[in-house]
Amino acid sequence: MPAPLTPEEIRDVNTRYHTCAADAYDAKWGIDWGPVGREQVLTKIEKAMGGELPHFGRSLEVGAGTGYFSLHMLMAGVVDDATCTDISPGMIKALRGNADQLGLEVTTEVCDAEALPFEDESFDLVLGHAVLHHIPDLDKAFSEFFRLLKPGGFVIFAGEPSRNGDRIAQVPKRAATTIAPAWRAALRAAPSRIGESDGGAHNHELEQHVDVHAFVPSDLEAITAGAGFEDINVRGEELLANWFGWTNRALEATAAPEDVPNLWRQYAFRGYIALQKVDRSLLEGRLPATIFYNLLLSARRPA
Repeated sequence: MPAPLTPEEIRDVNTRYHTCAADAYDAKWGIDWGPVGREQVLTKIEKAMGGELPHFGRSLEVGAGTGYFSLHMLMAGVVDDATCTDISPGMIKALRGNADQLGLEVTTEVCDAEALPFEDESFDLVLGHAVLHHIPDLDKAFSEFFRLLKPGGFVIFAGEPSRNGDRIAQVPKRAATTIAPAWRAALRAAPSRIGESDGGAHNHELEQHVDVHAFVPSDLEAITAGAGFEDINVRGEELLANWFGWTNRALEATAAPEDVPNLWRQYAFRGYIALQKVDRSLLEGRLPATIFYNLLLSARRPA
């Protein structure tokens, strides 16, 4: 069994993997830059906050990727001024391209979440989406978030994998792998080429090393409290939508993208959105956070 990667190696792998994957990232994850995508982002922020969506002056997004959260928040007027960072130069390049197409002004910086090059108490909000599970030293990162926030400022993170939710998600993934040949035959789709959506076969091999954490709610609470935050809120989201989404995504990953019909993509997308609403209205807030696939975190630096 190979030795675990060192923190330096984890950072290097994440940099290389996400840079190579950047060009196809929005297409791979079905990122929408219209009203549907905006509603997705704002709903997650509202759920993380546990109430009405507030307004923020200056925000910092850590591990911003192609800009999904910050750019939608700018378009919605939720933040006035957005700064976006990522360890991957390729992701920052893609983010700037998206901002230019949308006509948005955004400040960007290639840097590590554990060493952010900004002055103390510079931001009203520090946020991220699906990024904490990539960071080797979370205690150091949260100390940085605390340092950069103004007194009374908020930290919000969404899309973090829960440990139990991740295990549950393996069931639909395995089921999809089993039925994939019959599914491709029904759609007359050719098999995918290895690493096609990840920047090539070599980059695909790196994917197994980029995720270093899956959380239980108490993990996130302890890390956040240890950095000095208060009013800590950890919630779970997406159960049925997760099972449905991972089944379809696992199926699609086995087929050449050009052979997956638009009708199928519409079914997968609309079904996912519909089940999100079922999760939100019937399951979230009633079932333990730990069984959901995604965890949401919000907390406040003391005023």
